[in-house]
Amino acid sequence: MDTEPAQRPARPVNLTEALASFTDVYSPRIVTRVNDYDVRIAHAEGEHVWHVHEDTDEFFLVLDGRFDIALRDADGVESTVVLNKGDVFVVPRGTEHKPSSPGGSILMFEPTGTASTGDRHEGEIPSHVDSTTGHALS
Repeated sequence: MDTEPAQRPARPVNLTEALASFTDVYSPRIVTRVNDYDVRIAHAEGEHVWHVHEDTDEFFLVLDGRFDIALRDADGVESTVVLNKGDVFVVPRGTEHKPSSPGGSILMFEPTGTASTGDRHEGEIPSHVDSTTGHALS
């Protein structure tokens, strides 16, 4: 895991160029910081893992493609939110969720140090999912 703090860039960051600089899926890159929050981008394809962030909401913006978020309420009832390019959605803190995508890219806004697989997760983490607090953008 890359735990070094990302420095604010001295120049604007072009998200298209940033996304083109890596190909890993579910391996977020920190493009900048706002106060104590990371702005992260990631490629998404396949299924993530059921997980929960107990103390923070999680903001998603779909930059390209489609991104689905399965949600599980306290009674175990599941529903899915389907997001397309330009859509935003916030998963409320404490809500179990499992992202999946047929292919796309996303921007996330969350407190620095937030793990991509949550405070707790269900089952084994798939090999294509990087359990990280974010990597510096190369």
